[in-house]
Amino acid sequence: MLEHITAMLALLGVLSLFCQWLGWRLRLPAILPLLLCGLLLGPMLGFLKPDAIFGDLLFPIISLGVAIILFEGALTLNFKEIKEHGGMVTRLVTLGTAITWVCISVATHYLIGFDWPMATLFGALVVVTGPTVIVPLLRSVRPKTELSSILRWEGIVIDPIGAILAVLVFEYIAVAADPTTHVLHALTSMLLVGFGLGTLCGYLVGLILRNNLLPHYLRNTAVLTLMLAVFVASNLLQEEAGLLSVTVMGIWLANMKGVEIDDILEFKETLTVLLISALFILLAARLNADALISLGWQGLVLLAVVMLIARPLSIWCCGVGTSLSGADKWFLSWVAPRGIVAAAISSLFAIKLEKAGVAGAELIVPLVFLIIIGTVVIQSLTAGRWAKILGVTAGSSQGLLIFGASQFSRALAKTLKANGVTVLLADNNWDNIRLARMENLAVYFGNPASEHAENHMNMSGIGRVLVLSPYRQLNPLVSFYFQDVFGREKVYGLNNNDTTNSSNSARHQLSESYLKRLCLFGDAVSYSKLASLMAKGASIKSTSLTANFDYSMFMAQYGQSAIPLVYLQGGKVKVISAADTVALTSGVELISLIPRDAKPVAIANITQP
Repeated sequence: MLEHITAMLALLGVLSLFCQWLGWRLRLPAILPLLLCGLLLGPMLGFLKPDAIFGDLLFPIISLGVAIILFEGALTLNFKEIKEHGGMVTRLVTLGTAITWVCISVATHYLIGFDWPMATLFGALVVVTGPTVIVPLLRSVRPKTELSSILRWEGIVIDPIGAILAVLVFEYIAVAADPTTHVLHALTSMLLVGFGLGTLCGYLVGLILRNNLLPHYLRNTAVLTLMLAVFVASNLLQEEAGLLSVTVMGIWLANMKGVEIDDILEFKETLTVLLISALFILLAARLNADALISLGWQGLVLLAVVMLIARPLSIWCCGVGTSLSGADKWFLSWVAPRGIVAAAISSLFAIKLEKAGVAGAELIVPLVFLIIIGTVVIQSLTAGRWAKILGVTAGSSQGLLIFGASQFSRALAKTLKANGVTVLLADNNWDNIRLARMENLAVYFGNPASEHAENHMNMSGIGRVLVLSPYRQLNPLVSFYFQDVFGREKVYGLNNNDTTNSSNSARHQLSESYLKRLCLFGDAVSYSKLASLMAKGASIKSTSLTANFDYSMFMAQYGQSAIPLVYLQGGKVKVISAADTVALTSGVELISLIPRDAKPVAIANITQP
């Protein structure tokens, strides 16, 4: 039996990894292959039976997994970020959530026959969307920048808000279903323990992180361990208070001044693949196919209410007084896929409510999975065509992601921005990011090839990547990652021969396809050369090439030391590299690096008779 459990755990890990890879490869939400895998192994083939395999361990596994999901989601709920991303996002996660909750709750009560407490619980469970399903969909659809930003931030912010709503409703049902407790007393105790212990422990953990009382290698592990300890302690003090405690704890850490949580969020990547993905396969495998089929036409009508009434009503009410056009609102009305948060929390609550003998608890999970399957499948297949019909696609993305926010990168980004080009700077160096922010440039602090970046870095309007960082080990990773996203011909890097000659054997270990793209701005241009020129007073200059002042005259004026970088022609951005043919004709806006010693040449040429 032990060998069987071990084999199943190993199989879950392999399948989780494969499903995540398949979703990434097909540009689809990973939840789709995870869901299909669970349904195939569980209800269809009967090979994976979680209750029989794990027995009494299944409930603790699901409980801890849900606690981690809620804590990680709460860590992303920074109240300042809600304000920074416009009134539409704020309305969607407040007024929009309330409208969606009420619509779905009423429909569930009359269509499925749930009593009002169970109907409101189901409504709270399915108000959330989530970045894990939104981001892959946006990447394939490529809507306008504003629409992409609204949907992405709605998915990030609404996760913890919807979770808190569901936890509060569930806690009310749980205490009301227990005849041995006084509802008001039990609910009050639960809220006091949940908010009190969550706030206290969030503050204490924040102090530990802010004052660097732990070595760096223990920070992520310590926060995860302490969070699980708070979850267990809250449940011991008051049954069912643990989920509320960890959610409040995460929100407190996210909004506490002077506490850096980026490393903690990045640590969640491994947990997502190894724990949460496996958890979703288990949840799908537990799904009762007969219960799903028994929902009949009422379940399909409820899905229609969620997609065709609740979401459009929410969008149009929240969109009053905004700059969104009718086409924008109709597109937003169609895109709201549900994700793993709803599946995980509903499965946990269903187990608890079934044990408490609450009527209708056995239908919660099939209903939630019906909404997940319907919204993800239908919207993933139709959102792209719908965006084209409405005319809200972004078209050809001409923006640039620049990895490395050095002095040269910042100067280049400022010049491109002045010419109307979308530019995003990413860097692991906080000082560089701070300086870029002071210059009012869009930035991302961290590894742009990470999952955190995938969910939080706004890539709207970005179509090319320039790798301009000094991080020799990270540069290939970033290059290969974005080659898969944009294509090999859209990712460029510098030819750092001067930094690699001492290690030719290591250089030859890199792929030829990667080395061929290391020719940005020309074969002779490297990071150290650019940094040296900037330190000596070089500047980035934008020059309009015309019939009266062509490229040959430009080179005669500034000399051969001038380095052409990028040019703009017909609304398109062209990156100059040794691998591509350059046609610098009239009507081109040329952006180049002008060394300081080239300026006297320019002056001399101008003053010549």
